[in-house]
Amino acid sequence: MTARSTSAPTAGTGAPPRARTLRADLHAHTHFSRDGFTSPERFVKTYVKRGIDCVAVSDHNNMDGAFAVATLAPFRVILSEEVKSSEGEIIGWFLREPIAKGMTPEDTVRAIRAQGGLVCVPHPFDRLRRSPLATSALLRILPEVDAVEAFNARTTLRSDIRRSAAFVREHGKIPSAGSDAHWHPEIGGAWVEMPPFEGAADFLDALRAGRIHGEIASPLVHIISTLAKIRYRLGMGPARARRA
Repeated sequence: MTARSTSAPTAGTGAPPRARTLRADLHAHTHFSRDGFTSPERFVKTYVKRGIDCVAVSDHNNMDGAFAVATLAPFRVILSEEVKSSEGEIIGWFLREPIAKGMTPEDTVRAIRAQGGLVCVPHPFDRLRRSPLATSALLRILPEVDAVEAFNARTTLRSDIRRSAAFVREHGKIPSAGSDAHWHPEIGGAWVEMPPFEGAADFLDALRAGRIHGEIASPLVHIISTLAKIRYRLGMGPARARRA
């Protein structure tokens, strides 16, 4: 079900990566996203198996999965959240606390910045989703955007990926990439090969020097997410994790 059909662009912007690099998936979900199926335990086990050594756990509108994975993972975890603003989704990287959904894009960005976080816009031009940030909103907040996803393995249409990559080049933004995995067989579908970094302060320089790798997932993975949503509606989703 995770057969892939086309390759991602392999080059980011900036200098080539140094000799020692990380393989970073900068957008992924556990079962604490209502459209996700992967438990934190299986999430960690699969990432280790696939050789990915840095993951931004970016569940929808909560950080339960990010906190859970961080306690289990032998690899680098970037505490993140994919927040649904009033005009579409925005990812906050390097967060400490969850950010409420439903705020304006501007207020969502301010909330991310208040925690010292970084702002990434995921799948900005994916015409087959209902959740992308509206282009008008993206342009309004663009000065505060640190990175834009140039490749998302769940973006089915190649033309939408090309448009994202072109937007990154045109506006001089740092390109990001992620598997957007919602189910463990998708893990490893996309990553950025990038230099090591110490924290948020030098992460963007490392990402700018990165190289994107990956392939588009089968459209069938979206059926898996639909089944996960049905599971939640039937009261069969995981109990909400709580911070200690």
